[in-house]
Amino acid sequence: MGILALNADERVEDIYFTEDKLIVDLMDGRGISVPLAWYPRLLNATTKQRQQWEICGGGYGIHWPEIDEDLSTDGLLRGAPAPRSKMRVV
Repeated sequence: MGILALNADERVEDIYFTEDKLIVDLMDGRGISVPLAWYPRLLNATTKQRQQWEICGGGYGIHWPEIDEDLSTDGLLRGAPAPRSKMRVV
């Protein structure tokens, strides 16, 4: 096993937003930057709603109670956008 694997700590340290991105700082010093467009609930949330987040899942998740959004560091590291709702054709 490589030395980097022993030092990896994918727990959330802090998060912040730019105009069009969510940035998550991890405990091991890495940062994840993803487009807000991948997460419509966050994209459409107010600044106040975005700032009301909490760490969950033993440090590996982020929850926004007011907009009912949950993200994990695993999903963010994999580059997984929010699932798109399927449109029903009649």
